[in-house]
Amino acid sequence: MLDLLITNGLVIDGTGSPGFYASVGVEGDTIRVLRGDVSEVQASKTIDAVGDVVCPGFIDVHAHSGLMILSQPEHQPKVSQGITTEIIGVDGNSYAPFRSQKDLVRFMEINSGLDGIPPLNGRWSTVEQYLNQFDRKTAVNIAYLVGNSPLRIDSIGWGNEPATKGDIANMKALIRESMQEGAVGMSTGLEYPPGNFADTDELVSLSKQVADLGGVYHTHVRYRLGDRYLDPFREAIDIGRRSGVPVHITHFYQSATSPGGAGRLLGLVEDAREKEDLDVTFDSYPYVLGSTRVLIFFPDWAHLGGPEKLKSVLRSPQGRKRLREEVRPRAPTWEDIWLTNLHRPWNHRFEGASVELVAKMRDQHPVDALCDLLLEEGLQVCYVAAGANGAALPSFISHPLSMVGSDAVLLGDFPSPRTYGCFPIILSEFVREEGYLSLPEAIRKMTSFPAQRFLIAGRGILRDGMKADITVFDPRTVKAPGTRTNPKQFPVGIKYVIVNGKIVVDGGEHTGLLPGRALKNGRSS
Repeated sequence: MLDLLITNGLVIDGTGSPGFYASVGVEGDTIRVLRGDVSEVQASKTIDAVGDVVCPGFIDVHAHSGLMILSQPEHQPKVSQGITTEIIGVDGNSYAPFRSQKDLVRFMEINSGLDGIPPLNGRWSTVEQYLNQFDRKTAVNIAYLVGNSPLRIDSIGWGNEPATKGDIANMKALIRESMQEGAVGMSTGLEYPPGNFADTDELVSLSKQVADLGGVYHTHVRYRLGDRYLDPFREAIDIGRRSGVPVHITHFYQSATSPGGAGRLLGLVEDAREKEDLDVTFDSYPYVLGSTRVLIFFPDWAHLGGPEKLKSVLRSPQGRKRLREEVRPRAPTWEDIWLTNLHRPWNHRFEGASVELVAKMRDQHPVDALCDLLLEEGLQVCYVAAGANGAALPSFISHPLSMVGSDAVLLGDFPSPRTYGCFPIILSEFVREEGYLSLPEAIRKMTSFPAQRFLIAGRGILRDGMKADITVFDPRTVKAPGTRTNPKQFPVGIKYVIVNGKIVVDGGEHTGLLPGRALKNGRSS
């Protein structure tokens, strides 16, 4: 007796191969693919998937869910897209290991405009303790990257001092401990203090340790480096060249203000692989609208010393004067940047408004308005802005080395629409409507390719004995209706999402089940 039988669907197994008609059975948390007549097969529940695609559950390789999912474990914005596994700890901003609970709380505060500060039921210190917070307590599976920011905080503090040999040894020991307890690699976010204070040599040293343990280097590059076009990505590739670590460049796209085209950017990755035999991949999201914490506008000197020092800079007349001289919008104008995640009753009127409009409403300089809002809101303000060149996105999304990372920020009333629609919009716009890539290839990018890249065993392919993470969707109707001004709209056409053999989305409705696992070291369970 099977626990679940899915019949009459087009099975696209995640390998990139063409689909075939078969039934998929689930026994416990394991898959059986059944060809031919299944009329005699008994199952506790049967789903008729006629007209639908049955494929592996999607894997989001860039997820900012490391705190929010602990207080909102049903994780509806993501699981409703067909996502069954997420990689967290991205951008160097992870939440373990922290041997100092005070530093953990301080790091949550300074990163709250990106990952939030939800009510938490538990505390942790090690990676193992942190991952146990997710195991069988969330709707999706979690794989973990250790960020270099907590490594630096533990070893050096919140300053920009160069790492000593002793500091490097300590950070390497923390990497070993973290990967032994479940991490699949290391991430960096080289625009986010204090992790961005690491120089290239430091990152090479740490990456050698990651490589020795079979992990991946997952990097948000140093966008302010050199020519601010090719040089940031050259540094990432050089770290792989010098350390031997597999390099994964995250949210790779051509900026709308880039001084050059997409072809030269993609050529860096292609040349690294083809001419130097380096192991480099990337992910992209299919939207021009990006999002992160407002604190990213502020220069490194303001962050030295942690959140207390930062708030003192935001309050001081001298600090304000210098910030007004130095801070510039990360978009063509302040009018192209929209704020969200404002909780104070007197500030809620600014939700979704541009920085330019907020400054006018408050009768302030834009930088002063941001400083006051950050102080009033406990540093939790985030923003949405157009950053990518939309005309070049298909080149990145359809590239054979690309995967899908939503980079979704789960905060505020006006998040980027990618938070609710990243995977469905690829299936609708990039596959069905425009034909930039085939459906089997799109599904491979969302399933087996990331599972292979991040050593997520037993998932990403529909095959006998694999774990039962399954998405069922209608390829004719699937779409993502969210927009910038109305982003919180669930996708259409994602009918069933099964995680570890349990139906989490049933007929488009969340069942409330929380069968997700912490995939320690990428293990299948």
